[in-house]
Amino acid sequence: MLHSRKLLAAALSALLIGAVPARAEAPPDTFIQAWAIDDIISLDPAEIFEFTAAEIAGNTYERLIGYDPNDVSNIFGVIAESWQVAPDGKSISFTIREGRTFASGNPITAEDVVFSLVRAVKLDKSPAFILTQFGLNADNVEEMVVQTGDYSFDFKMDNAYAPTLVLYCLTSTVASVVDKKLAMEHEANGDFGYEWLKTAYAGSGPFTIREWRANEAVVLERNENFSGDKPAMARVIYRHIPEGATQRLLLEQGDIDIARDLGPTEIDALSSNPDIVIESGVKGAIYYLGLNQKNEYLSKPQVRQAMKYLIDYQAIADTIMKGTVQVHQAFLPKGFLGALEDTPFSLDVEKAKALLAEAGVPDGFTVTMDTRNTPDITGIAQAIQQTMAQAGIKLELIPGDGQQTLTKYRARNHDIYIGRWGPDYQDPHTNADTFARNPDNSDEAASKPLAWRNAWDIPEMTAEADAAVLEPDAGKRAEMYLALQRQHQEVSPFVIMFQEIEVIGRRKNVQGFVIGPSFDSNNYAGVTK
Repeated sequence: MLHSRKLLAAALSALLIGAVPARAEAPPDTFIQAWAIDDIISLDPAEIFEFTAAEIAGNTYERLIGYDPNDVSNIFGVIAESWQVAPDGKSISFTIREGRTFASGNPITAEDVVFSLVRAVKLDKSPAFILTQFGLNADNVEEMVVQTGDYSFDFKMDNAYAPTLVLYCLTSTVASVVDKKLAMEHEANGDFGYEWLKTAYAGSGPFTIREWRANEAVVLERNENFSGDKPAMARVIYRHIPEGATQRLLLEQGDIDIARDLGPTEIDALSSNPDIVIESGVKGAIYYLGLNQKNEYLSKPQVRQAMKYLIDYQAIADTIMKGTVQVHQAFLPKGFLGALEDTPFSLDVEKAKALLAEAGVPDGFTVTMDTRNTPDITGIAQAIQQTMAQAGIKLELIPGDGQQTLTKYRARNHDIYIGRWGPDYQDPHTNADTFARNPDNSDEAASKPLAWRNAWDIPEMTAEADAAVLEPDAGKRAEMYLALQRQHQEVSPFVIMFQEIEVIGRRKNVQGFVIGPSFDSNNYAGVTK
């Protein structure tokens, strides 16, 4: 075994040295992806809140509940076998499947599920709000999530929420089931194994996490104790290669199996290659600008609206982002209950100038924008910089990698942030909760949604979002979200621009990669070569 590990390490080194290494064709039992993975901050499912790590968790951990990526309304049990909603709607009783094991060989029981949910609430990292929105907190969670048997537990809530909302939340990364025994073997100072799990693994999914090298690679290995159909691939390797041109070359050479960051030029070039297949799928992710309301200029309502008229949305979608986005200007993505598809904004410099004059800044102003240094984000930022300048707004771009820009954004230390947001679960509240809800705008707030990150204090809109989540009638609920989005378009400090179309290029012999509606539902357990 040690000898084979050394051989694998040598092979990985050959694959990872240099931007374009000498031919190192992907082994038949190894699935190699090229992607920009510099957004990874943690591998602990209680903390994961980024695209790459969410996808990794979706292929290495299991959740209570799952859904069909081709029909998200089809919800089914994974760790959970069945569930029953109480007559008053304030609790759900779950029964856990018996006979399943973690990668460690430890059995999966209700104790592990309860531990995982309690752990996520008590650690209170970024995604904890997905659970705490149901009235759970560090003080009461052990009375709200209660084991009732070896393979059963109750999930209690403070209100009678729409059952589908609760179930969708339990499909999210933060609801991943963690091996309690293994995690607690690495506990330090009451941290539930947090410091260890930032870079380690304690799950039951089709793959295990072997290694993460920041801004270099992530290596997964087949979970031989997986309770479902075992993957054909012995290992999966993510290589950090953000440049689309380099990905194209490696894909053509056969050094990688799938390219994940291809730009329009690379997509066009590869489309005529008989050894390559181009695939795409509409994602729930949206591209937007976040305007920090702590900035004296950006806090002016007319300035916020002016900036929405200083972007050439269609030109960016047709050129820089050709084939990878569609123009979309509301916080709910197409495909969600109550999604607003109106696109009222287009490049209109004169209208923007009039709004700036109303705001008392007819000559414009200078402001910074934090920009992840990937080709797509950089390209969008530069295009926006040019059109904003036409009305006198001088954008100074501050480039950084994914982790740098996110960390600054989460601390509310930005002026403008150009970002991409993916839903955490398939219910409309997932985006309403972050774009249109901010229960506490103080710097010490427990909940820190996107509205908080941009210091947007909205008690009335927060109340409207809270009301929508309790409406049991789907039709009425959809109308509430439509009204909320129309209001949001008119007053918010968010310039929502595009909905993502994920495009991959794969070698023709690679089959079975599933492009899901969200990144944590992208799946490669069924990949064959």
